[in-house]
Amino acid sequence: MARVRLSVAERRGELLRAAIEQIEQRGVAAVRIADVASALGVSNALVLYHFSTKEKLVAAAFARAAEDDLAHLRRLLGRRTTALRRLRAAVRWYAPTGPAKGWRLWIEGWAVSLREPALREVARDLDRAWKAALAEVVAEGVAAGEFTCPDPAATALRLTALLDGFAVQLTSYGGTVSRARAQEWVEEALARELGLAGAAVEARQG
Repeated sequence: MARVRLSVAERRGELLRAAIEQIEQRGVAAVRIADVASALGVSNALVLYHFSTKEKLVAAAFARAAEDDLAHLRRLLGRRTTALRRLRAAVRWYAPTGPAKGWRLWIEGWAVSLREPALREVARDLDRAWKAALAEVVAEGVAAGEFTCPDPAATALRLTALLDGFAVQLTSYGGTVSRARAQEWVEEALARELGLAGAAVEARQG
């Protein structure tokens, strides 16, 4: 059966999704153009037509993953509910204890970005966007009188740093801490940052 003819944008999207899957499975260093082509049943030449080098393909794949993560974050933070509910939903999704996938991908990306400027820019932009989005909702909660926080930007930085750290521990060093314990510590940290007791955070969700 003949393959359906895709537009350039559709083909690039298909290639990027396959690249993300292959990077998650094999790691950045091991993945090859041939792996991406084989996963889709296309030629190496087709992949190279859209992305002239492996480095450009990898950078574009991480950019797509970042865009997808940010789109999901904005949906969570854009819900019509309290700032506290939105923050808690975002933190639970972002945390390696939640349903969010792809932490292996991002840990790979952080490592490679030390040597690859294009990846470093993608990772930095994603990090800045996450912190800005969380800080904005924290500020909204303060303005609404839901909780107190003297420095929303600093709170966003500390929370994301904690979550990133747990991601490394749970993804790279299995058994160091349980997922349940990590989730408990994340909830406690959120409560402290917002000037709430842990029980108060739970109560305000009901």
